[in-house]
Amino acid sequence: MITKLDDLLELVKSKGRKRLVAAYANDSHTIGAVSAAIDRGIVDAVLVGDIETIKKVCAEEGINPDKFELVQEANDVKAGAKAVELINEGKGEVLMKGLLSTDKYMRAILNKEKGLMPGKKNDMLTHMAVMEVPAYHKLLVCSDMAIIPDPDFKQKQAILNFLVSVAKSLENPKPKVAVLAATEQVSVGMRACAEGAWLGMMGNRGQIGGAIVDGPLSLDCAVDMESARTKKLTSEVAGDADCLLFPNIEAGNIFYKACTKFAHAELACMVMGARVPCVLTSRGDSMNTKLYSIALAALNAK
Repeated sequence: MITKLDDLLELVKSKGRKRLVAAYANDSHTIGAVSAAIDRGIVDAVLVGDIETIKKVCAEEGINPDKFELVQEANDVKAGAKAVELINEGKGEVLMKGLLSTDKYMRAILNKEKGLMPGKKNDMLTHMAVMEVPAYHKLLVCSDMAIIPDPDFKQKQAILNFLVSVAKSLENPKPKVAVLAATEQVSVGMRACAEGAWLGMMGNRGQIGGAIVDGPLSLDCAVDMESARTKKLTSEVAGDADCLLFPNIEAGNIFYKACTKFAHAELACMVMGARVPCVLTSRGDSMNTKLYSIALAALNAK
């Protein structure tokens, strides 16, 4: 099991290159991260955007534009659609957001006729993050922080399965999943507590393959062994969680931002549930975050 994001770069390199398509890749962070991923043997890449702008950025950054396949599309919305089209044509295994806004990127993925959804009845997308928090002893796989506002029980089941899948891709053979709530007590009046208990019971009965699931757990009990001991919790997950399933987007988003801003966590992010992993980072994220995110998506690409 890997415990650092730098180890992720080495792990994915051993799996062979994947082909990435970047939508509206007109900015230095996207181009720089994709260039670094190419240099590390992680991906080959197609950049969709304004070729003149891309070449100008490459010149400013000292990057050889010949290492990319360049596809001309100067409009951000059309560039998103073109990138998705290339994926659907089999010309890429990973999609990446460039300089276009998240809503335009997601619209391209979700387009009913030309998007990337598998076309099944219960299709859903979820935002996954692998976080390296300096105060924690290993990587944390977390969801959902950016897409599903208030997941219902079936959606939580799906998110849980995505969490397990990503944790296993990081060579964790049996991930420990904490289903979070405001308290570790099973309070029937709190939906997050009740659903956490149901998911924990499903885990105990082997209905969640290859994982140890416990819930509800408060955040302190999930990640701090001393808190778990003080509250006399008997749990394989408490104090040693690999994965955190948040009760709603507010909890997940606040945790995610608090870790990055106050605890200086580093992270890798992607969207799962589409036909291919989709790199989703903020336009303001660092090149390192984008590189780690490319590596995570490539590792989970089929």
